[in-house]
Amino acid sequence: MKSRKALLFWCSLLGLIVFLTVFSNMLAPFSPNEMNMDEVYSAPSSDHWLGTDHLGRDVLSRLLEGGKVTLAVASGSVILSLFIGIVYGGISGYFGGLTDTVMMRLLEALITIPAIIIILSFQAIIQGGMWGMTLLIGLTGWLVTARIVRSEFIRLKEEEFVKMANMFGTPVWKILWGHLLQNSIPAIFVVTLFNFAGAIFMEVSLSFLGIGIPPAIPSWGNMLYYAQNDILIGAWWIALFPGIMIFLTILSINFIGEAWKNPKRRRVND
Repeated sequence: MKSRKALLFWCSLLGLIVFLTVFSNMLAPFSPNEMNMDEVYSAPSSDHWLGTDHLGRDVLSRLLEGGKVTLAVASGSVILSLFIGIVYGGISGYFGGLTDTVMMRLLEALITIPAIIIILSFQAIIQGGMWGMTLLIGLTGWLVTARIVRSEFIRLKEEEFVKMANMFGTPVWKILWGHLLQNSIPAIFVVTLFNFAGAIFMEVSLSFLGIGIPPAIPSWGNMLYYAQNDILIGAWWIALFPGIMIFLTILSINFIGEAWKNPKRRRVND
């Protein structure tokens, strides 16, 4: 019972964060880029619940809007990486043999290269931007998905129902879609959750380094980047709240992923 309640709690927390960010235009008390030089570095108060930054911008409004940007980048990149991973891993796992060997050797070579190195290499070409970051993170985040899909396809194609489908001459695309992919959804769902958390962390990391989302677009990462100097002058609230949101979001996703990865944790137990 405790495990089920914990899973419900983390799902509810993640749902609340997503709700607040998706509807940030309606919930934010101010425009995220509205400046007021008379209220620079205002501490949290009844007027500005989470205070203001060095340009007098409302931190709460920027936090909500920044969350929408960060989650949009993570979602877009995960969808892209999911598509590439399913296609690549599915072909490798189903056809096997030399095709599988060549594709896996290439994948293993790519895995040895840190994703951030690849992103930095192409950063000068794409020159950042919200959708540029989405593309870069997505193109470097499909490797684990491909390995999971390959493993599931190799396991499932030895099952009796797949052998029977082959025996009766079922088209390959129907076997891939109706038998292999659909029965791989639980494993794919789990790896997608972890990829989502990884994509958030990657966006935050790159923006924190000043090479991610442009300054004109608020995101949790670049809010932390510009708050580095603010902490030194005592404006602790500017960095604290984005940090809390990042921590809670990634923690929620990881707990949900762990629960789904280990079905026993979802069973009623004392």
